[in-house]
Amino acid sequence: MPLRQRPCDPRPRDRPRDRRRSRRPDHGVLTGLSLALILVITVVDILSPPQIHLGPLLIVAPALTASFAGARATAGVAVLALAALTVIGAIREGLTSANIETQLSAQLVVSALIVGLRALRERYERELAQVRSVSEAAQRVLLRPLPARIGPLHLASVYLAAEAEAQVGGDLYAAARTATGTRLLVGDVRGKGLSSLGDAALLLGAFRAAAHLHADLPGLAAYLDGSVCWDLAQLGEQTRRRRLRGEEPDGTPLPEDSGESFITAVLLDIPDDGTAVRLIDCGHPPPLLLRPDGITAVAARHPAPPLGLGDLAPLHYEVETFPFRPGDRLLIYTDGVIEARDARRRFYPLTERVTAWQDERPTALLHHLRRDLLAHVGGRLDDDAAMVLVERLP
Repeated sequence: MPLRQRPCDPRPRDRPRDRRRSRRPDHGVLTGLSLALILVITVVDILSPPQIHLGPLLIVAPALTASFAGARATAGVAVLALAALTVIGAIREGLTSANIETQLSAQLVVSALIVGLRALRERYERELAQVRSVSEAAQRVLLRPLPARIGPLHLASVYLAAEAEAQVGGDLYAAARTATGTRLLVGDVRGKGLSSLGDAALLLGAFRAAAHLHADLPGLAAYLDGSVCWDLAQLGEQTRRRRLRGEEPDGTPLPEDSGESFITAVLLDIPDDGTAVRLIDCGHPPPLLLRPDGITAVAARHPAPPLGLGDLAPLHYEVETFPFRPGDRLLIYTDGVIEARDARRRFYPLTERVTAWQDERPTALLHHLRRDLLAHVGGRLDDDAAMVLVERLP
């Protein structure tokens, strides 16, 4: 069956932000407002009685300009405001009066401060834009967008990182085609944000390399667990070698990842020629099966430990099989979704909220859940969150 790769956007949050930007007033209009303010203050001050002085209010114009324009535009408006104050002084008292000299000196100092702060802000914005571009590139390499159509399946995904300005974190998902079907991986690295990227990259690389090589799902799960365990063992060995070379004191603890890191994950095998799904749950929240007659949690009867703990005890992976017919949907999510709390410390009711939008298309359903989840937590998550929706097409 030909594979149509039409990647869906993994960052739907950018679209509402762009719509808000389009509703902002144009910079030209705001600049005109600053210039009009200078003109009005100048005229009113000249026509006012001698005891009323409005010239100091001219500093509002460059301060207002700095809120939306760059340093050059701010400096231009500041020069015009100084020129207007000079005109006021020349007409009313003369430029040699102590009052006008004091006003001009004060406005010059404050204007220079405003322009300097705006220049620093521009520099910060450029650095932030570079960080965002690097983050987006890392996302494209590490967390590749899922194809909207893969075999007989329709996929949709959404990712929310807990780290401010980050696009990726410790949650992960990936899909791979095999000779007989599609395999999916959804996982959650212990920890959150950028500190968990290494383990996420390791597991994703191992899955993409081995998903089509292992005929059975338990073999793939054992391979992924071995890869994570090997990486953690390497971390501990590196620390021990540094100790022997005297680069670290004997009391230095092992890296945090070497003793306590693990990855919860769900492995799915969805054959093309059938109506069933095979699943291995490695300590991950159970997926939700969405059908017209209701929503049920697909809880594994014999869940396995999280990946990375296989060296503590021998593992035996049992495959769970459940029906997955045309029109059925499967929602796989990470614990960052169901453990999200509102201001009253109430968990996010995922099953209840999914019911409200169950009839929506997969992408639209996830967009509704994303907006509702952010509204539930007040706009800021404490942990990374990811959701993948799989629909078997007729």
